[in-house]
Amino acid sequence: MTTDVPAGRGDLFDPRCPTRQLLDRVGTKWTSMAIKVLAEAAPGEVRFAELRRRMPGVSQKMLSVTLRALVRDGLVARRVEPTVPPGVHYRLTDLGLSLDGPLAALRDWAETHMPEVDRNNRRADADADA
Repeated sequence: MTTDVPAGRGDLFDPRCPTRQLLDRVGTKWTSMAIKVLAEAAPGEVRFAELRRRMPGVSQKMLSVTLRALVRDGLVARRVEPTVPPGVHYRLTDLGLSLDGPLAALRDWAETHMPEVDRNNRRADADADA
């Protein structure tokens, strides 16, 4: 099957597509939560421990991996204070702030439609049990 892709655009059906790879990264729950916490603090910074506290369920390792990817992509800026232990602060870049709007729209959609999705899940579970 061949898809027609406009010039200069990615092909989301191709696993090697950079756009698909970026969507895979920004589409995770931890990325969405980190962006939300940092956006609420913008233009200020948030320390690592505060981010972790505000993101229930995230492990230290997963938060580190998530933040490292966001920094690498240029969505988040990292600042280290030369103290003992080092203080590590994060803030959204302008690019990261531009992602907050689309993620907020997705969160709003999920909150609006969650009751319907729940009903559909219960119906599907009941049909499977029948």
